Amino acid sequence: MTDYDYDLVVIGSGPAGHRAAVQAAKIGKQVAVVERLPHIGGLNVTTGTASKALREAALHLSGFRERTLYGESYTVKQNITMSDLMVSTNHVMHQQAEMLRSQLARNRVDMLHAEASFSDRHTIHLDEDSDDAPDRAITTDKVIIAVGSHSTQPPTIHTDGRLIFLSDDVMDLPDLPRILTVVGGGAIGLEYASTFAALGVRVTLVDRSPRLLPFADDEIVDALVYHLRENGVTFRLNEDVFDIEYLPGERGNHVRVLLKSGKQIVSDAVMYCVGRTGATEGLNLEAAGLATDERGRISVDENYQTSVEGIYAVGGVIGFPDLVSTSQMQGRLAAYHAFDVITNSVPGLFPYAVKTTPEVAMVGKTESQLTDEGVPYEVGRAQYREIAKSVIEGDESGVLKLLFHIDTRELLGVHVAGEGAAELVQIGQAVIAHGGRLDYFVESVTSFPTLAEAFVSAALDGFSRIEE
Repeated sequence: MTDYDYDLVVIGSGPAGHRAAVQAAKIGKQVAVVERLPHIGGLNVTTGTASKALREAALHLSGFRERTLYGESYTVKQNITMSDLMVSTNHVMHQQAEMLRSQLARNRVDMLHAEASFSDRHTIHLDEDSDDAPDRAITTDKVIIAVGSHSTQPPTIHTDGRLIFLSDDVMDLPDLPRILTVVGGGAIGLEYASTFAALGVRVTLVDRSPRLLPFADDEIVDALVYHLRENGVTFRLNEDVFDIEYLPGERGNHVRVLLKSGKQIVSDAVMYCVGRTGATEGLNLEAAGLATDERGRISVDENYQTSVEGIYAVGGVIGFPDLVSTSQMQGRLAAYHAFDVITNSVPGLFPYAVKTTPEVAMVGKTESQLTDEGVPYEVGRAQYREIAKSVIEGDESGVLKLLFHIDTRELLGVHVAGEGAAELVQIGQAVIAHGGRLDYFVESVTSFPTLAEAFVSAALDGFSRIEE
């Protein structure tokens, strides 16, 4: 048997890589994590976690959540700056990085800060970018590639990080733009559009699709778009960007977005967030016998193993759904499979949440999917204004939908738009995973006052639609 330096080397310390490393260490394997960034957590800490923290800071400082109670002019702080927003954001980023570092240390995982590249399928070359630490190589039995993804660069447009910037550059903006154009209406584009709009920035969102979030429930997407419009976001859907130009002027530089339809949008800045690209540059995958698609993504099988035995890929580098939650599960499952540990999981049933304002979240089937599959279903709805907790908190605009089989009453899907949607959908996930029925929500006691009461209201509404 070949004597390797490690049983497993994980390239990348984001959610997928971190979970894979810890899981392998817990079953007694010698593990190393290689991270090119100076901190633990990869791009997730600097972009994913940071963007969520930025949203919370924006909603707090702008007083957005309390305006229903105290009036539209209510704000915690006037003239909010990026520095204001980054106070709490930086704290969260630092705390998360230290927590992840502590977990790796407790599980005796070696943390190596270096640029990793393959020399062959069992050898990883480390470029530590330091005069005091010459390049070296380590050998390993198994490899898990968890390098994540980064914002896709526009093919013909120069980004300067200020006037034209990527979603990964938001935390480095020197100041808030007054007028912002967001190119790309995916989850990331919508999250930032709603955050900036809550701060009073005039936002225009451009997307080439006629409909946003095609994986989500139509009614929930309509509710989201309605509320974003109410908050001042302008949508330009079914539009292609032809070019983006810099416009120097006496009052400062501006940017003009040219659409193929002939429309022009002038703003203080443009955020370009059209897709993600696997961060595989520099890995020298060819040396390990691997290749990527045009977006830098690696293909894997149902066990997250690549075309090369013993090499796995997880998280954003394999594409959709590219969520923290699913990436963590993928890392765990890959580590187990690499060392022949049997485990159970339902990776196809995962909650999807978009941290817009309002939040939207879903789990299970949509109405369109059930219709296409010929499944007889009915819908139960609860409006947030019916729930005491929502009235107390001043957020009465949300809606929760339950989709259930019309004959068996088995719960098939849960869709939410409103504050706490990402938390509420977890309840639906548990019930669906265990084959639960609509009856569960009306036969069990729900604490008062809580947003979870919406499940009871929606279930009762559903029953009223099927009772003769």
